[in-house]
Amino acid sequence: MFDKIMHMKIWRGVFKGYGFVFLAFLYMPLTLIFVYSFNANAINMAVWTDFTVDWYLTIFGGASAQSSFDAAFTESPERIFEVVRHSAIVALSAATISTVIGTATAIALQRYNFVGKRFYQALLVLPMIVPDIVLGIALLIFFVGAGFKLSLLTIIIGHTTFLSSYVFVVVSARLAGMDTSLEQASADLGAGPLTTFRRVTLPQIMPGVIGGFLLAFIISLDDVVITYFIAGVGSQTLPLFILAMMRRGLRPQINALAVLLLAFTFIVAALGLYFRSRKT
Repeated sequence: MFDKIMHMKIWRGVFKGYGFVFLAFLYMPLTLIFVYSFNANAINMAVWTDFTVDWYLTIFGGASAQSSFDAAFTESPERIFEVVRHSAIVALSAATISTVIGTATAIALQRYNFVGKRFYQALLVLPMIVPDIVLGIALLIFFVGAGFKLSLLTIIIGHTTFLSSYVFVVVSARLAGMDTSLEQASADLGAGPLTTFRRVTLPQIMPGVIGGFLLAFIISLDDVVITYFIAGVGSQTLPLFILAMMRRGLRPQINALAVLLLAFTFIVAALGLYFRSRKT
């Protein structure tokens, strides 16, 4: 009995140690980005010299940062706000359209049976499996062949093509656990299909709808590969802007931008998981 208890303790310690190493491996790079975003070294951001918040001030147009650092190491706040606005427009538009399409498709497939339903469901999930670079090239060929001018509109359309799949999966999971007897009771009491959907079905699946919207929003906001292929001149998003900055050298302002984007991503992702897991 004693040997069995000791054996369990040893394995428990091994699993705890493995969990700690895994989390350290996963989050150590993010921690280093956060720490070095306060590094005052403008020449080599990997070498710590002193603590400063001026790199964050340069993003928001802080006077002290503008007077303390050479313009060669920073981007103007106007340019940063422009790409942030582009990212917000794309993410909000694509997430909204994807939520409508994904929710409607999930409800239709949950309600009706037809020939080829399984095949159609597999096609809906396919954009989540296809490599981003393949999907990006395919969208670029389609837009060029169809005569579209690459712009924010093409980015929104491109993001919608694969974000609808994510919303579909999230809402479908919510529909699978929904109590359909309430809809039947609503119909028995004389409510029409639209009234039943608005007052019975939608409130029940709303956590899934909101969770799907937030998930689509954050994926669109962070996307680089697909956006790289279908973004035109003057339609640069924040991830592409950071990538372009890195090509010109690893500058400390990149860390500050990455930390702000990461913090916003964590907040939105946490909200998405919360609404997705809600029971009521």
